Amino acid sequence: MDPMPPTAEHPPNDVSSDVPNDARARFGARLRPNSTDRADLLSAANAAADAARVAALRHFRRVDLDAEDKGGAAGYDPVTQGDRETEAVIRAVLAKRRPGDAIQGEEHDDTDGDSGVTWVIDPIDGTRSYMSGAPTWGVLIAAADADGPVVGLIDQPHIGERYVGDLFDDASAGAFYFRGADKRRLRTRACARIEDAVLFTTFPEIGSAQERAAFERVKARAKLTRYGLDCYAYALLAAGHIDLVIEAGLQAYDVQALMPVIQAAGGIITGWDGGDCRNGGRILAAGDPALHAQAMALLAECGEPVSDPSATDPA
Repeated sequence: MDPMPPTAEHPPNDVSSDVPNDARARFGARLRPNSTDRADLLSAANAAADAARVAALRHFRRVDLDAEDKGGAAGYDPVTQGDRETEAVIRAVLAKRRPGDAIQGEEHDDTDGDSGVTWVIDPIDGTRSYMSGAPTWGVLIAAADADGPVVGLIDQPHIGERYVGDLFDDASAGAFYFRGADKRRLRTRACARIEDAVLFTTFPEIGSAQERAAFERVKARAKLTRYGLDCYAYALLAAGHIDLVIEAGLQAYDVQALMPVIQAAGGIITGWDGGDCRNGGRILAAGDPALHAQAMALLAECGEPVSDPSATDPA
């Protein structure tokens, strides 16, 4: 079963751009044995994202949309009715479709499970953009096992785009783009030199002063640096439009859905030290392994991570 919404049931437009399974394994994505669970996980993720679109768009660009500050002394951290309702409908779909699975999200309490699968969700990644009427936020849904996320979905309801990736060892597995009836296989692009790279981060004041200095070392070498987009920048990387995303202070729900999409498209997503990033923190995503290594070397002088990622979470 292909990882597609029910409205996009035709073959990939660009089969030649497929990423071989051995390449995905080389680039840090441990492939899982194929199983009947793959189809069920992909179906549940798409069903949850379909429901999330309706809930999120119900409040988007409403002039009376109110944002509550849940950050307090730690700094402004907005949450809206749209965030909470969207997470609630995602949870409802997953609880019905996969009652044995655990669920972790940003806005509601964790739900325990006994299946070995945990759903990690961010109902509105980019609440600041959402409350401002900018269409650069997204819905993030991931299914993870003991080894990390195995299915990831990035959805942008306003423009109707969906990016889905999975890490099963199956010929039909991979990363795909959907918009209506349009379905394309995703692949990151080659870019072996920082001097040729397009770099994104969500906001210029990235993390701590030390983290900002490390980011500036990469920025000084990159061909072009742009800001904003939240999770959508990672989708553009998987689609081969940009080359690097560097951020700090992310949470698990900010990053787990991104990982299978980027890895299945042939890219790399790690911590700044090259380690596992499933729990968030400092994130380095690249479409080309040579570029990833160069950026990691420039970021290496930053030192130890900040103790509280939530203090710098830009979502």
